Amino acid sequence: MTVKNAFYAQSGGVTSVINASACGVIETVRKNKDKIGNVLAGKNGIIGALTEELIDTNQESDADIAALRYTPSGAFGSCRYKLKGLEENRREYERLIEIFKAHDIGYFFYNGGNDSADTCFKMSQLSEQMGYPLQAVHVPKTVDNDLPITDNTPGFGSVAKYIAVSSLEASFDVRSMSKTSTKVFVIEVMGRHAGWIAAAGGLLDDHGIPVIILFPEVEFDKERFLAAVKAKVEKFDYCTIVVSEGCHWPDGKFLAEQGTRDAFGHAQLGGAAPVVANMVKEALGYKFHWAVADYLQRAARHLGSKTDVEHAYAMGKAAVEYALEGHNAIMPTINRTSNSPYAWEVGKADLKDVANVEKFMPKEFITEDGYGITQACKEYLYPLIEGEDYPSYEKGMPKYVTLKNILVPKKVATEFEVK
Repeated sequence: MTVKNAFYAQSGGVTSVINASACGVIETVRKNKDKIGNVLAGKNGIIGALTEELIDTNQESDADIAALRYTPSGAFGSCRYKLKGLEENRREYERLIEIFKAHDIGYFFYNGGNDSADTCFKMSQLSEQMGYPLQAVHVPKTVDNDLPITDNTPGFGSVAKYIAVSSLEASFDVRSMSKTSTKVFVIEVMGRHAGWIAAAGGLLDDHGIPVIILFPEVEFDKERFLAAVKAKVEKFDYCTIVVSEGCHWPDGKFLAEQGTRDAFGHAQLGGAAPVVANMVKEALGYKFHWAVADYLQRAARHLGSKTDVEHAYAMGKAAVEYALEGHNAIMPTINRTSNSPYAWEVGKADLKDVANVEKFMPKEFITEDGYGITQACKEYLYPLIEGEDYPSYEKGMPKYVTLKNILVPKKVATEFEVK
């Protein structure tokens, strides 16, 4: 039997632990050299396959691949590029088959979120629709934690830890200055439609911090919100507000909507924090400070959750193992079996049930007033932010790896323009 190569790529917004999944994929392939040849990584995601820019991971040492476990962001580059359906853009699929044939690729591992799951699902159908044998397995990743079926998604635990810890530290600062200075601190976090990241701010409650959370799942009511802020400040002398970028008015318009769209057609967001902070200032006169966590929250590997890192590596490893067992069009999942002590096992889900499906915060995780999290939510969150898995440090800075990323020689004469 001919040993086929594998294609691996990272897609969408990167995380502090996506490289741990890459590590899991590559190390597992290296342990099965008699079954899978080389891992060819797409430079900048699926675009690397279309343009035949394939990174030869065999050129990387075992030590550098192992170091990926501790290195944030996408080691091979990522992209926001969604394949259209076969009927809409056959040229892309014909190009992919041309490249895969030329490089003996029989396995496809795509590391991403909802839209990436859709791309992976489409690739899994190549065998049936275009007669090219390919096993496609999705490797879950998204800080938004909105993939269905899996208990949580690699990338989320570390972001939740960063938001919980950073918001706690900032709240201590505000508490110190509240008598004569800042009364309100607003931090904006990621989460377009699902409030999982914002929910992490609710853990401040266990530290005595007065906190208000603005979830995408709860329509924004200006007057009720301002009344809640006023009540908190009058009682505690200060207040912390955690606002999700997806917080929206009853008509569906985002507080932070900029009027532009990204490559996936999603509204580009950013600016909910200053909107909320100025709203408080104008109505209540409180002095404020605001911050937007933005890339900081998803890049902070120095504060990575040990649980999250272990999840990420395990999902990469399981993807290869499932492919070797003959599975196609699936995604490995994290199946929680116990909250305390936290226990979990690897499962799997069909991509047809994952692609383009979002998982929202359940109602039982949000308090009745819509501004906090319940005990059930806390019990869900705490295990995911537990443990530290620090990178090595040198001269006070973390030692992160930058791979050589040497491309394999091109074998297809024709060029391809990505539109």
